[in-house]
Amino acid sequence: MMKYIIKRVVQLIPVIIGVSILVFLVMHVFTTDPASIILGQHATAEQVEKLREELGLNKPLYIQYFIFIKGVFKGDLGTSLISKTPVTREILSRFPATLELALISIIIASVFGIFMGILSAVKQNSIVDYFSMFVSLIGVSMPIFWLGLMLIVVFSVKLQLLPVSGRITIGMEPTHITGMFLLDSLITGNMGAFKDSLKHLVLPAIALASYSTAIIARMTRSTMLEVIRQDYIRTARAKGLFEKVVILKHALRNALIPITTVVGLQLGSLLGGAVLTETVFAWPGVGSYTIDAILKADYPVVQGTVMILATVFVMINLVVDLLYSYLDPRIKYS
Repeated sequence: MMKYIIKRVVQLIPVIIGVSILVFLVMHVFTTDPASIILGQHATAEQVEKLREELGLNKPLYIQYFIFIKGVFKGDLGTSLISKTPVTREILSRFPATLELALISIIIASVFGIFMGILSAVKQNSIVDYFSMFVSLIGVSMPIFWLGLMLIVVFSVKLQLLPVSGRITIGMEPTHITGMFLLDSLITGNMGAFKDSLKHLVLPAIALASYSTAIIARMTRSTMLEVIRQDYIRTARAKGLFEKVVILKHALRNALIPITTVVGLQLGSLLGGAVLTETVFAWPGVGSYTIDAILKADYPVVQGTVMILATVFVMINLVVDLLYSYLDPRIKYS
């Protein structure tokens, strides 16, 4: 397995290079000149050109890319053109917020998605099945930003049950350990901070989890339908095993590999796709930081966040691949 892991890590290098080239070209070819944005519309051409020279933007693209990729492999993602702060430090300070939101969202999506999928498969062509798949269809079709706004209107504005935005009430932040408020508050025993951060997390987590819940539910249903028609399931039922045991121990266990693949892919998508959710709920994570950088044409920030998220996505896929051998011991790596 160690040989397989090393092989996959080595394969990560061309993926990172490919992503870096793509995001570098998109930012430098299709976006506004950041020097013009920084100086404003009243700046003269001489002032803009002078700032471009100071920022190194007047150099040929291949030289700028070489400087960028050289820094990537050293762990240096450059300096923000706007705030003048190191991009690596800014991303690392915001990543725990995005990770916390993505993890809670994937837990919600997995629990409800797998439950709905199993229920639909067991009750195929029933009202329960039709209702679950209808809800899944809505989840796949509904824009996350619209759902987020509707949740705010209903639960924050009308019912006033949950906060509108942010991660936690100012002044209630727990002692910084991991950067994830729920975990830090549990470690330090700060239950007030735990409850407050949980309230702030509910609406963005539900909004972000809606699409993934639908995808997982549909995959679980189709996989379970295929599995429960197998001969060994009929044999288990013929032996007189309880239906609950047949479904959960025999059918679900053998359906977990494709479900695990989808869950892993969705976790990667949630980390990279939390942009709109973080923007709607003013969640101080990597997504909202990236949106702000795109609007300001802050090249290093956008390039850095995309590189980090692409690396995390690939590593999640590697972890999912390694889980296969645990779920099915017959799988061998080479």
